[in-house]
Amino acid sequence: MTERYSNASVSSTSSLNSSFPDTEDDQTIASILAEEGNSQVAGGLGKRLSHLDSIPHTPRVNGEIPDVNDATLDHERLSERLATYGLEELKIEGDGNCQFRALADQLFCSPDYHKHARKQIVKQLKHHRKMYEGYVPMKYRSYVKKMKKLDFYGDAY
Repeated sequence: MTERYSNASVSSTSSLNSSFPDTEDDQTIASILAEEGNSQVAGGLGKRLSHLDSIPHTPRVNGEIPDVNDATLDHERLSERLATYGLEELKIEGDGNCQFRALADQLFCSPDYHKHARKQIVKQLKHHRKMYEGYVPMKYRSYVKKMKKLDFYGDAY
């Protein structure tokens, strides 16, 4: 995506382990998504992507860190896939929250909402264990517990 959102830079300060709902985050995200400019951009992207055929994908569990050649090939494949959809790569801070920052950028127009994205993913993992446990190469409960922690990489175990 070439469009960036300067009005979405408010950082989340809520804790994932808090027993209180993140209503401040939820309200902020809702207001950002409801803004006229953002909804037009999101709607335009949705229309552009909705008529394209999907590209076949075979999910896999990474057992080891790939070597440089495999990583380069994977990155080239990703770049080609993005180009197919008229999208481009955005560099995200690699701090252990990067997968969640990338998702937050796409879903909420700002990587700053990575805590909210992580919280929702952990919630999904908890409620749909059977759907995901085949992709987790360790005890599922331990994985979900680790996923709750900030700075824990989304594909690490």
